[in-house]
Amino acid sequence: MSIIETTMDIPAEHMRNVCGQLDSHMKKIEKTLRVSLVPRDGSMKIIGPEKNIERARSVFESLVALSARGNTITDQNVDYALSLSMEEKAEQIVEIDQEIVCRTHSGKPVKPKTLGQKAYVDAIRQKMICFGLGPAGTGKTYLAMAMAIQAFKDNEVQRIILTRPAIEAGENLGFLPGDLQSKIDPYLRPLYDALYQIMGADSYLANYEKGLIEVAPLAYMRGRTLDNAFIILDEAQNTTPAQMKMFLTRIGFGSRVVVTGDPTQKDLPAGAISGLDVAVKVLRDVEDIAMVTLTNRDVVRHPLVQQIVEAYEKYEKREAYQEKRREAWQEKRRATYMVRGRGPQKSKGGQS
Repeated sequence: MSIIETTMDIPAEHMRNVCGQLDSHMKKIEKTLRVSLVPRDGSMKIIGPEKNIERARSVFESLVALSARGNTITDQNVDYALSLSMEEKAEQIVEIDQEIVCRTHSGKPVKPKTLGQKAYVDAIRQKMICFGLGPAGTGKTYLAMAMAIQAFKDNEVQRIILTRPAIEAGENLGFLPGDLQSKIDPYLRPLYDALYQIMGADSYLANYEKGLIEVAPLAYMRGRTLDNAFIILDEAQNTTPAQMKMFLTRIGFGSRVVVTGDPTQKDLPAGAISGLDVAVKVLRDVEDIAMVTLTNRDVVRHPLVQQIVEAYEKYEKREAYQEKRREAWQEKRRATYMVRGRGPQKSKGGQS
């Protein structure tokens, strides 16, 4: 494979943002694409195999375009541009950045950062019910919350209802002091955090006191009909099939629903069936229901979170493969005994 070199222009005002602090982004691109990069004043020399040079060029072009739009280039931007460059889709990262869902209380834009997140946002807009499935850090709850708040501000819905099952993450918290609201608040804290960040504490409290925003455990949904509301069911993997059916049958006219969950992080008792798993199977072909699956490529938290998710996925696949091999071996052993017409024989001394 022949080594060539080429030079591309990078405006000096974007060079530091694109290369990263202490050239961290540049070093990551070099290591991933196996090219050598030499930054000059207003240009970047790229040395390596022709195919790798083309990928590096597409990555830099995407990052420069993001920087020109006022973004601070993060590790997540670089990692995602690199992964898209392998599929020759690096330019799509700029298309994603052009869509703004809403702005936070401080004026920061909330927007999808990956193709998976963009598909998720589009599905919420287009369908009455959307299931967002994926690992931690993929923005399932935060983007759903942003969509709900924007719909509320645009008078598309009259209220926002946020709910999740009140179940501990593998721990028994025991007796919690205070009134009923104080007891359920720890389970609903992630929803409050997103509300405060996007809407602002004062605006949230004002609308909460008017009953226009409701945060409640899933058990409170029984017996209600929810009209003209944007409803988010978070942590749906911890519902039972009966709870999921109860929730989905509460939906009234003019309402929109987002159900989020990570099928790999269930806190249900051992052997219990997840209502989310059942709903995905039962409702997959219903016309006005969207199923969007996010993957570890859509993780937008610290890059280490993506590595953790990938490591667990590999471990779980390995364990599932070993379990299938054990079951196959046991089945083969049972079949062998049945063909022989007998089970394990014992000797006269009682030993097998």
